[in-house]
Amino acid sequence: MLAELCCKRRPGFWRMLVVAVCMALLGCLRAQGLQGHVSVVLLGATGDLAKKYLWQGLFQLYLEEAGKGHNFSFHGTALTATEQGQEVVAKVLESLSCPKDVTPARCAELKDQFQRLSQYRQLKTTEDYVALSKDIEALVQREGLWEAGRIFYFSVPPFAYTDIARSINSSCRPGPGAWLRVVLEKPFGHNHLSAQQLAADLGSFFHEEEMYRVDHYLGKQAVAQILPFRDQNRKALDGLWSRHHVERVEIVMKETVDAEGRTSFYEEYGVIRDVLQNHLTEILTLVAMELPPDVGSSEAVLRHKLQVFGALRGLRRGSAVLGQYQAYSEQVRRELHKPAGFLSLTPTFAGILVHLDNLRWEGVPFLLMSGKALDERVGYVRVLFKNRACCAQSEQRWVAEQSACLPRQIIFHIGHGALGSPAVLVSRNLFRPTLPGSWEEVGGPPGLRLFGRPLSDFYVYSPVREQDAYSVLISRIFHGRKDSFITTENLLASWAFWTPLLDSLAREAPRLYPGGAESGHLLDFEFSGGQLSFSVQQPEQLVPGPGSAPAPSDFQVLRATYRDGPLVTAWPEELIAKLADDVEAAAVKAVRRFGQFHLALSGGSSPVALFQQLATGHYAFPWARTHLWLVDERCVPLWDPESNFQGLQTHLLQHVRVPHYNVHPMPVHLHQRLCAEEDQGAQAYAEEISALVANSSFDLVLLGMGSDGHTASLFPQSPTGLEGEQLVVLTESPSGPRRRMSLSLPLINRARRVAVLVMGRLKREITLLVSRVGHEPKKWPISGVQPVSGQLVWYMDYEAFLG
Repeated sequence: MLAELCCKRRPGFWRMLVVAVCMALLGCLRAQGLQGHVSVVLLGATGDLAKKYLWQGLFQLYLEEAGKGHNFSFHGTALTATEQGQEVVAKVLESLSCPKDVTPARCAELKDQFQRLSQYRQLKTTEDYVALSKDIEALVQREGLWEAGRIFYFSVPPFAYTDIARSINSSCRPGPGAWLRVVLEKPFGHNHLSAQQLAADLGSFFHEEEMYRVDHYLGKQAVAQILPFRDQNRKALDGLWSRHHVERVEIVMKETVDAEGRTSFYEEYGVIRDVLQNHLTEILTLVAMELPPDVGSSEAVLRHKLQVFGALRGLRRGSAVLGQYQAYSEQVRRELHKPAGFLSLTPTFAGILVHLDNLRWEGVPFLLMSGKALDERVGYVRVLFKNRACCAQSEQRWVAEQSACLPRQIIFHIGHGALGSPAVLVSRNLFRPTLPGSWEEVGGPPGLRLFGRPLSDFYVYSPVREQDAYSVLISRIFHGRKDSFITTENLLASWAFWTPLLDSLAREAPRLYPGGAESGHLLDFEFSGGQLSFSVQQPEQLVPGPGSAPAPSDFQVLRATYRDGPLVTAWPEELIAKLADDVEAAAVKAVRRFGQFHLALSGGSSPVALFQQLATGHYAFPWARTHLWLVDERCVPLWDPESNFQGLQTHLLQHVRVPHYNVHPMPVHLHQRLCAEEDQGAQAYAEEISALVANSSFDLVLLGMGSDGHTASLFPQSPTGLEGEQLVVLTESPSGPRRRMSLSLPLINRARRVAVLVMGRLKREITLLVSRVGHEPKKWPISGVQPVSGQLVWYMDYEAFLG
């Protein structure tokens, strides 16, 4: 009855009275020690991050809190169909692990409890969000509980944030007296402007106190210990933690792995955006901020962190050194289908010199460094103190606890490296530190040395129980500890600090390094007079230097005709730039005239470069008003690497903000079957096009041309889709995967504009042949592309056109 009374909507005075009574009754329940029901909704529950970290983190939360009177339900959600999603989540839940001190029998019992509280559902439409909210309300009422709050964890690409936020705000907020916490994963923008736009979009749906932006480094145990360490050792550090005694601060994250398999992401972000702008900058604020009287106050901590950004001295070109491991450009060419001569300027290594202009830190260099394909995997913060001592005795007689000549340093060892685990190390000639009971003093492997000194020179402390960063952060989200997350103000302040440097480095050629131990001293750097420079003289330049890298404007775009239609031909990079400009112009024109832009895209390798160009170089593109359709699709699941939609998702959708309901994949996978005639997937797609696209006339259709003259998935010697009334057809490819779904030629020819992209020397022969034939679509389907009232434009690179 209580839940029913609280949930009914009544106008005016009665509604206010009901809310007041509800709040009073809920207060009584709280006073009795009942903690209430918390619903955790994991969006993207079948994705890699969720499978690897988030479900385990939620299980850890359940282990910690269930015995304290809290009542939970866990809702895994995604766009994945219900049955398939349930199978994925079931496997993840079965793989969960318990802490080492839990017996196998008890662990099995706890896992069973957690599994019974966890379920998967597809969350796609507004109606789905409404149904989820009603189910939560029904569960709370059925159990005789009151609702404490809801957590929504966005483990989804940022382009989907706004649409999901709108649905939660309109259809899935908890009722009066319950809190809402929305958890967001990076990247939070690409620069200051894009971060502002994303923040504004989210701010229109959520209050600042409801948003928790995750930087998982703030959950690393050594990083999370920085402020408590400074607080518990105030007396010892008060006279040391300043420019008078600190020589420099090093904040480092090194990786041995390279970017292989992630070059699409890395080409857009690079090492500075990926690591330094967020992880290392957040650590810098924890080291440099003024310590508030109460470090347990989230508001005070966040306010003092923000003050650090106000003291940061602006970065200049000389504040950075950049590197790139030698195999990177080849990886980009292979994975992103770049031309043979393509050389990337994206840095995979960066060293940055940061200064703060305030009384505490004036003149102290903060050195931030990160990179891939380096000699070791390690992360640490090293505070090195000045040493003015001169010892008369030889080094062999120096005693760690007494000698002033030994280096004095405090190290927050984040993980990996020689130690292999989180640790806090303090030189014995400084002071014996105080740490909380969850940390214990430990020894180390005999003979181990750190920064040139034996481990015995340090007091070494490690966590009694190691915890994954996401488990730590999920617990803090549950307890509402905002100081472990990125506020909107801090986010924008960070981007305002980094964006000018990123702009100035955009055309800088990084130093090449072999990778691993072979790099030797190539990446060593030094600072002088506010400038950074490499210590070793630049080796032979293997990539174009500053100012010498050819830009697209250095090449001429040739205009001609081909099959009586306009032809644009250029080198590959310039051709793609021109096509991207033309697509954007068509989009802007369509949105201005009709309010929306319908774009149909082909799959395969040729459009990949276009997708990347649109994703990274066209920030004015009207994505919010754009509908994306597929020209053709292989009859494989949409998550299969062979899927055209998967290619579109990887190279475009995850980088731009297209509303998810404006993305229209072909329905090749229905009822657990692929392209079955009885499922009528082609008919369903045709009906969707007829319903949304005026006169079924796309604003622009992008096609390719196969070496046999096929286009879309319309193949020679096959009449399917070449004529007739069908808009979408099932076809057979001469090569695998054989079964395809494709737009028909009559539908393609209804388009207002058709662009045919042809690239590579292997297309030279068919290009020459098709230039001579007439209208013979049964032999060469591409020859049947003749828009009825639209325009056909050919885009060919020099190799395809001239050989």
